[in-house]
Amino acid sequence: MSHHTPENSSRPMDGDTLATLQAWQGRSETLADEVTAAPVRALSATLDRDDSPPAAGTRLPELWHWLYFLPHHRQSEIGEDGHAKRGGFLPPVPLPRRMWAGGRLMWEKGNPLQVGDKVERTSTIASVTHKAGRTGELVFVLVRHEVRNERGLALTEEHDIVYRAAAEPGKKTPPPTPAPKDAAFSRELVPDDVLLFRYSALTFNGHRIHYDRRYVTQVEGYPGLIVHGPLIATLLVDLLRRNVPGAQLARFEFRAVRPTFDIAPFRVHGKPAEGSAHGKTFSLWGEDADGWLTMQATAVLA
Repeated sequence: MSHHTPENSSRPMDGDTLATLQAWQGRSETLADEVTAAPVRALSATLDRDDSPPAAGTRLPELWHWLYFLPHHRQSEIGEDGHAKRGGFLPPVPLPRRMWAGGRLMWEKGNPLQVGDKVERTSTIASVTHKAGRTGELVFVLVRHEVRNERGLALTEEHDIVYRAAAEPGKKTPPPTPAPKDAAFSRELVPDDVLLFRYSALTFNGHRIHYDRRYVTQVEGYPGLIVHGPLIATLLVDLLRRNVPGAQLARFEFRAVRPTFDIAPFRVHGKPAEGSAHGKTFSLWGEDADGWLTMQATAVLA
């Protein structure tokens, strides 16, 4: 059954609508969880790693905290796109396409998250902004997270969510950016349905763009299933860990540039950043099968 609601239609953003959305600024919620071993084992297998089995006290690799504090909305609260219906903690943005646009993370020195930790995450809506881009209307929601364990603050994260209008057939899109060709280390990945399903399951992500080919092509107008932005970011950090033994991050920032689809292999790349003091800063990026840049990131080692 199809029904036209703000979930699957977009209307022009006026001042009153934006003011309503901006009333969400300052809202916060706190969730509690425990860093258990099973998701760590599962993500290790999904990333094709040969890690030792995690036990109490095992350090949680950077970005793997995304395995916790998962959304547990009841089935009746799920919208047409597989996400929770608009409203609640996040503002009810009346644009149908929403994606993880990027983020910035900072880990506290000497207090890594570990298996067995009791953890708490406080999330706050920091800002809601609107702009009309070359591809139509955009609304950016910035969420700030603070994650604490029994020892205090462990990491701070700023999470960028972008909402955009539905695709318009025939509308020109901005020209893509060629990916750099000077990588020091690289890895090619095949984003098959199983990889996308496993990551969706691990993060309890019901967004249909990652597993429902009919929905993503016919409703959202994309050419194939979309590889999760946080999965690509995790693969970039994993690439660094594979090539810089013992790497531990102090900071990481990433920005999604272009969607990656499951219709062809893609690559992740890295190199020491130019002019990096003590060799602690690395440039990381994703590239699709056509050579276009899909994600840009910078990692700073502790």
